[in-house]
Amino acid sequence: MYTRILAANDGSPGGRTALTAAIELARKLAAELHMVTVEELPRFPASIDEIAEEKDEADHRFAALVEAAKDEATAAGLAIVTHLVPGHVVDAVMGLIGELGADLLVVGFMGHSQLYERIIGGTTDRLVRLAPCAVLVVK
Repeated sequence: MYTRILAANDGSPGGRTALTAAIELARKLAAELHMVTVEELPRFPASIDEIAEEKDEADHRFAALVEAAKDEATAAGLAIVTHLVPGHVVDAVMGLIGELGADLLVVGFMGHSQLYERIIGGTTDRLVRLAPCAVLVVK
């Protein structure tokens, strides 16, 4: 059914739930498991130094998240390939899906008000609309 699963995990409760669901699904399907965490860069950086500083900070901030994901996958008897990607979330995840040839994206649901969703939209919504593969949204 699915052979290469990509879980998006930003460390939020929804991201952690998505990872747990992806691990269980990968275990049941004997699928290859990947996790992506995106280092969000400023939309309009003031300088190259600002981008480098953001990347260094994100590397440190996400180190514990990556280790926890590896531990959880190992406890389930799986290997996991982690990807810490700089950029903007939707673009970075779409690029990685294409690069990996992932056939399932697992994301967490983050609820906002209907007004927020109507005016601004949501990352999960954009991922669902744009992903070239199946998407599982986990609550």
